[in-house]
Amino acid sequence: MQDVLKEQPGKPRTMLHLTDGESVAGTLRQSTVPGEVRIFGDLMYEGPAPAGLSDAEWWDTRARFLSESGVLSRDEARHGVRVFEDSLHAIPNHDETVLWMDHRLSDQLILIMLLEWFYRLYRGRSSLSLICVGRYPGMENFVGLGHLTGEQLASLADTRSPVSEAEFALASAAWSAFTSPVPTDVELVLARDTSALPFLAPALRRHLEQFPSVENGLSRTERQALSVLRDRGPLTALKLFFAVQKMEDPLFMGDLSFFAILRELASARFPLIRMESYAGNLPSGSSAVTLTEVGSRVFDLQDDHVKLNGIERWLGGVHLTGTDAVWRWDSARKCMRRA
Repeated sequence: MQDVLKEQPGKPRTMLHLTDGESVAGTLRQSTVPGEVRIFGDLMYEGPAPAGLSDAEWWDTRARFLSESGVLSRDEARHGVRVFEDSLHAIPNHDETVLWMDHRLSDQLILIMLLEWFYRLYRGRSSLSLICVGRYPGMENFVGLGHLTGEQLASLADTRSPVSEAEFALASAAWSAFTSPVPTDVELVLARDTSALPFLAPALRRHLEQFPSVENGLSRTERQALSVLRDRGPLTALKLFFAVQKMEDPLFMGDLSFFAILRELASARFPLIRMESYAGNLPSGSSAVTLTEVGSRVFDLQDDHVKLNGIERWLGGVHLTGTDAVWRWDSARKCMRRA
């Protein structure tokens, strides 16, 4: 390690490292990078993220969503959210906090939230540095920081830089737009100079593509899943997940998030897919997934998924409900449209 990470004479310099999950955190703890390592891994590309909440209301909203998703119990959800909250509360106890992020949508949303919250709550009480990468030297297919070794992560430690005023300002605007009930606010951010956070614009565009499309009411992920089934026939849920992942660059969604989408498509009033078996509330990875006739009609633009089945979905601060989604994504024009 270079001198920049060594203790200063007379006083140990305390450092806090925040990562998006245990994959990176566990590797960092075993590396030569000094300091405390904590996680902040809230996957805010799914579930409610509305503006106007107090801090306590925010954590309660996120915990309630996680427990209602069927993956975690109420106690598990509250514990997970408490871990994230405690990570934030640990910031002023250290001289420097380092954010370890990459180019994926999940990390970019975490990044703008952490920058906004740090500026509002902890500015002046601790210094904040950022490591944010979209590639690693010599690695042809960089997926994310979780795929790096301890030695590789350590080689990035001294590339960190203090968060600038431009980065804080852009993150604040982006967070306000993401949590807004009007998704065109995100487009206003995309229309400005986003070079201060170079991976933010592609991530926010991918977020908008999760809105129902004007063509058939399918999100990009839903459309990709039906496309694979149409081309290749029935697949296990896990094989379908990997096939859809190949259509993403960068990747941003894990298998459990994808399985939850499959569950919604299969449990709709007019199912777009059929699945054979479940593991708890989600399909098992070995469950066979088959495209239904309704799914084929929707994929062929002969029917509309939202009009047939309705929608109950949060995308950031936007709550879509009923059979007439107010906001839709126009993939041809690459913009949001109001129904």
